[in-house]
Amino acid sequence: MSDQEQHSLPLITHLLELRDRILKIVVIVLVLFLGLVYFSNDIYQYIAVPLTSQLPEGSSMIATGVATPFFTPIKLTIVLSILIAIPAILYQVWAFVAPGLYQHERKLVMPLVASSAFLFYLGMVFSYYVVFPLVFSFFTSTAPEGVTIATDISSYLDFVLKLFFAFGLAFEIPVATLLLCWTGATTPDSLRAKRPYIVVAAFIFGMLLTPPDVISQTLLAVPMLILFEVGLLFARFYVKKPEQEEQENNIDKAS
Repeated sequence: MSDQEQHSLPLITHLLELRDRILKIVVIVLVLFLGLVYFSNDIYQYIAVPLTSQLPEGSSMIATGVATPFFTPIKLTIVLSILIAIPAILYQVWAFVAPGLYQHERKLVMPLVASSAFLFYLGMVFSYYVVFPLVFSFFTSTAPEGVTIATDISSYLDFVLKLFFAFGLAFEIPVATLLLCWTGATTPDSLRAKRPYIVVAAFIFGMLLTPPDVISQTLLAVPMLILFEVGLLFARFYVKKPEQEEQENNIDKAS
């Protein structure tokens, strides 16, 4: 066997493992979808409650496309299946990269994976129970007189999915802050010094990630700033001292 063939074997092995883990993720999502698809209309009705509860009496949501009443709940069910599978997806990612990590890195990555999933779900729960009622109450109350509110079910789904992902990603800020400090890219003191710029950046991201209204922008920016402070609070425990880093490197080399 030539040297080139010997070097290609590890790459092929990694590609085969990656394929197997992707297939496992697809199977998990497919099983979840098959278990939920029967309840797709009920799931959509539950997601639509924040809007339908604010509609004037006699108003309802509409479907402007011929196939929209069928495909929109199915689309929501597919997305929900992926969201439910996030812990399993993150575990497969973790299992794939774990062999290439040092021992001290493995101890930190798994808790970060678990906390990332929890914070993402927490962001979605916050958007559904706090943001949606306020936003839809504002929108329906400011409609001009004589205008009938009849939101298309597909447009509504796109709207709420955008908010779900925006708040889910925004709630990952503590994890991102910890990683930045743990890897040495920055320090808690440096981030504190940049706090005024981070406040401005939070409102800019809130504007870019949410619909063009002040309420949803503020409801995203304020939690981002609070979560940033939480990340700073815990980041100071993950800043490596030079002697600690040298000790960890020695342990990794010995193992």
